[in-house]
Amino acid sequence: MSLPRLPRIIAAAVAALLSALPATGADSAELKIFGSRVTRMIMADIGPQFAQSTGYTPVVITDVAAVMKRRIEQGETFDLAVLVNFQTDDLIKSGKLAADSRADVMKAGIGVAVQRGGPKPDIGTVDAFKRALLDAKSITYLKEGASTFYLDRLFARLGIAEALAPKTIKPDTESVSERVAAGEVELGLIVIPNILSVPGAELVGPIPAEVQSYIVFTAAVSAQSPNQQAARELIKLMTSPAVAPVIKAKGMEPG
Repeated sequence: MSLPRLPRIIAAAVAALLSALPATGADSAELKIFGSRVTRMIMADIGPQFAQSTGYTPVVITDVAAVMKRRIEQGETFDLAVLVNFQTDDLIKSGKLAADSRADVMKAGIGVAVQRGGPKPDIGTVDAFKRALLDAKSITYLKEGASTFYLDRLFARLGIAEALAPKTIKPDTESVSERVAAGEVELGLIVIPNILSVPGAELVGPIPAEVQSYIVFTAAVSAQSPNQQAARELIKLMTSPAVAPVIKAKGMEPG
C-alpha cells in the first residue's frame, strides 16, 4: 500500500489508520465529494490509499465553495461535502447534510500572489500592504469566495475600497492564481493553498497578521448518500493526526 506523494512515515500512519477502519465491502465504488480546490489538493495525496484500503475511490468535483453549495441546494447527488464552515452549517440546518458527521478539517489564511519570478511587494505591515495594493496596476480576488466578504470589508475599513474598485477583477471561478501566473493581473489575493497549487504563481506571503482572516473548511456527509459509512470513514481519515502533515504541506493548518 504505497503512496508515493507522501513521506513514508506519513503513508505508514495513514495505512495503519485505514486498516483499523471497518471494511465497507465495496468493489471499486465511487465516493463523490463536493468541495473547492483545497479538498482536491488533499485528496490527491490521501485518496489513492483510501481507495486501495476501502474499495471506494474519492472523486472530487470542485468549484468556488459558494457554487458547490448552490449545486447541493439544487438537488445534485453527492456523498460528502467539504465547504466553508458557515456554508456547511447552513446545509445542515436545511437537512442536506448530516449534523452528526460535521467536522472541521482544515483552515487557510489569505495570501498575496504574484507571477513567478516577478517583483514581490512589501506586505509586511498593514501600511505596506495598503501601499502595495494601491501601487499595483491590477488586483484580483474571487467574486464570491469565502475570503471575498472579508476582503471587501477590510478594504472599506482601510479606506482604499474606492481606489481599488476600478482595477479589481473578480472572477466567477477559482482562477485568481492562474490569472496572476499568466500575467493578466499583477496581484492576487486568495487562500494560500490555492496560490501554492499553481506553478506559475508565487506566494509573496500571508497578509499581515493584524488583518488576517482564516477560512475554515468543514466536512459533512450527505443526508441522502447511500455510502454514508465510507464517507464518514473518509472524514475520520482527513481529521486524523496522520493527515495533519499533508494539510500543512499544502499551506494550511488542521481544523
